Amino acid sequence: MFRIALILGLMSAVGPFAIDMYLPALPQIAADLNASVASVQGTITAFFLAFGLSQLVYGPWSDQVGRKLPIYVGLAVFVLGSLGCLWAPTIGWLTAFRFVQGLGAAVVMVLPRAIVRDLYTGNDGTRLMAMIMLVISVSPMLAPLAGSLLLLIADWRALFAVFVVAALASLSMARFALPETLPSDNRVAVNGANLIRGCKTLLTDRGFMALTLVGAFGMASFFVFIASGSFVYTGEFGLSPIGFSLAFAVNAIGFFGASQMAAPIGEKFGMVRVVRMAVLGFAGSTLFLLALGLAGLVNLYVLVAMLFCANAFLGLVIPTTMVLALEEHGEIAGLASSLGGMLQMLIGGLMVTVVGPFFDGTALPMVAAIALCGVLALGVSAAMIRPQRMPAPS
Repeated sequence: MFRIALILGLMSAVGPFAIDMYLPALPQIAADLNASVASVQGTITAFFLAFGLSQLVYGPWSDQVGRKLPIYVGLAVFVLGSLGCLWAPTIGWLTAFRFVQGLGAAVVMVLPRAIVRDLYTGNDGTRLMAMIMLVISVSPMLAPLAGSLLLLIADWRALFAVFVVAALASLSMARFALPETLPSDNRVAVNGANLIRGCKTLLTDRGFMALTLVGAFGMASFFVFIASGSFVYTGEFGLSPIGFSLAFAVNAIGFFGASQMAAPIGEKFGMVRVVRMAVLGFAGSTLFLLALGLAGLVNLYVLVAMLFCANAFLGLVIPTTMVLALEEHGEIAGLASSLGGMLQMLIGGLMVTVVGPFFDGTALPMVAAIALCGVLALGVSAAMIRPQRMPAPS
């Protein structure tokens, strides 16, 4: 299990790496390309939208041809998008090529989840997903710092050269170290009838939709922070890019540290109960942070500490909902992973777009949007997730 977790984790980190390492450069990009904060945030939204939409292609395709060929194609598209960003002359071109980059990066989000479902379910699946997330944790903990250090010796364009190298390394791992996990006997032909039937099955499955939406609102809070955090920490609180990277790493530690406890806690209390209680903790933490913000009591240390707590609860929510959502859909795991991932990315991109006009460089709009994500996740959990209706771990 450790070997496959390491391979999938390193591959999965390419997408987050392309986001997290990019964050310290946002103010520099705005100045260099003479662009507004909103238009620079638009490069992140474009990445997320492409990231979400293209997942609906990779999953069904992998159900038909196996997991490896789509990985090759997606990583090649990511390389092309990264090269375009490297030479982008304007913010418009940068946004367009970030969209292309997102089209490719999606493959290393959807396919590892399908591969996990090919190999394991239940608590074993949660354990493997948590191990993958532990490897991915290198990205939010170290990528912003690496980006900041690179910006000391080069401009923001050098970041995209690093992304090209990372994608080529992942391509090599996929080719030589990753086994094919979907036997030919288990593959499903992709055609309109099968796709419609599969989507109907998933969209009408209360458990699948509830778990997917809970995970989506949790992920959306990350996206809001990613789009706004660098401007808040460097603008309102006066941190350097390296200081922002360290604060970002503290928040990431909360998430990935807690994610390693998801499987053992799920074994003891039940995975559905873990989701419900962790969502309650996430919503409570974010609403308390919002109350502090409205009272004018949020400083740098309060913000970092409360986001650490909120993200720790999400560390229990995200891997558990990912595994539970696919639990009963092994025969269409690729499509289920794609559809779930697409909904999560689209909701995340929508939240970033909604908060954009209200963002004024301070923490309060960002905190309010994160709290809204917590309330929506709690509402879905309370209204739709019923323990007796959820599949029992295998």
